[in-house]
Amino acid sequence: MPPLPPPAAPGRWSALARLSTGVFFTMAPWFSAAALLPQLRDRWALTDVASSGLTLAVQLGFVLGAVLSAALNLADRVTPQRLMLWGGLIAAATNLGLLLAGGLGTAAVLRALTGAALALVYPAALKAMSAWFVTGRGVALGVMVGGLTLGSALPHLINGLGGASPRLVIVTTSVLAALGGLIAADVAEGPGRFPAAAFQPAQAWRLLRGRGLQLATLGYLGHMWELYAMWAWCAAFFTEVLPHHVAGGHREAALATFAVVGIGALGCGLGGVLGDRWGRTRLVLLALSCSGGCALVLAGLLLAHAPPLALLAVSLVWGFWIIADSAQFSAITSEISDPAYVGTALTAQLGLGYTLTAVSIALVPVLERAGGWPAVFAVLALGPAVGGVAIHRLSRRAEARRIAGGRRLKAPHGSDRRVHPAALVTLWPTVPVEAPAA
Repeated sequence: MPPLPPPAAPGRWSALARLSTGVFFTMAPWFSAAALLPQLRDRWALTDVASSGLTLAVQLGFVLGAVLSAALNLADRVTPQRLMLWGGLIAAATNLGLLLAGGLGTAAVLRALTGAALALVYPAALKAMSAWFVTGRGVALGVMVGGLTLGSALPHLINGLGGASPRLVIVTTSVLAALGGLIAADVAEGPGRFPAAAFQPAQAWRLLRGRGLQLATLGYLGHMWELYAMWAWCAAFFTEVLPHHVAGGHREAALATFAVVGIGALGCGLGGVLGDRWGRTRLVLLALSCSGGCALVLAGLLLAHAPPLALLAVSLVWGFWIIADSAQFSAITSEISDPAYVGTALTAQLGLGYTLTAVSIALVPVLERAGGWPAVFAVLALGPAVGGVAIHRLSRRAEARRIAGGRRLKAPHGSDRRVHPAALVTLWPTVPVEAPAA
């Protein structure tokens, strides 16, 4: 008989609400420049390559911050809430500096510093939440990544509602970043906090040598290949598609992008529920299949000259599933890595993921010029395909018993049962969930 799960920590829902709000606010500057790309292109006469560089600066800054944080074991040696505070304040200051930027060079440096600051926030937030949720971790991290998703989408909403005012977008997202850091700093450490770690720089990469973590990381890389490329260029895509049919395309493109990115918060919530109840690896496989499939459908619709409403509808489904599995990768890593270096493992994994996003983001304009948006979406679909193979292999390894308590669907007689994704919504609440014996 499997061991009973530990009791739920009192006050964990309050901690979840405050930490998720902190992440939602603090991550707002991430796409503040990407949301303004159409305006910045006109103001600074940016080429496609220059526009791509401005977007990439945040990703590369995050990578640099993550590498330094992982090498110094910051996420395991400093209180997560304190890291979130400093990350939020620094991100607010560097993002506000965009108001003084006179061109691409200064803006790119400021965006890189913003990304480096946010590298202190995201891994720390994941670790802080994991300390509050030993059980139900998938739901908790799903809610948190949902906050990150809404924070990433927020600049597009502000842009769409504020008459495309760069000053309004930059000031608002900067204030929110500082406020988010202050909110997170007021949350106590959870009772399931991880043991203190000694300063061991080599742990950052040693942790990823295990076969289980390698497969989890490869799956995460496949997920990240499409995620940030889609988020970063979504506004440019809709700006190109909508003006042919709607007057004032910038505003409509911003609102469409907010809807497509923001709906991912709902996907994170469902992903968290299914990850805890249905099994993380199976939820990840479902999400990767749906997101990769939507990318291919979009490519086909574009080749068939489908109307904008059809493109928007499929994009909304894509936006829902493309992020639904994100928190579950972090949950998997937190469950199969060395407890003393969970923060370092998460930071290293995130650093690798965001390094790959720099490649896919830079590749989008090259592919678009060579073969149009259908070529872009077809290439992005390769990420979920590779990630799905890795997670399928992970699900067959011994480490899978430590993921979500080894939860898996059981048929009435105890044998594994395959469930068609279309039947998922009606089946999952009624299927008993069991953990395998140790």
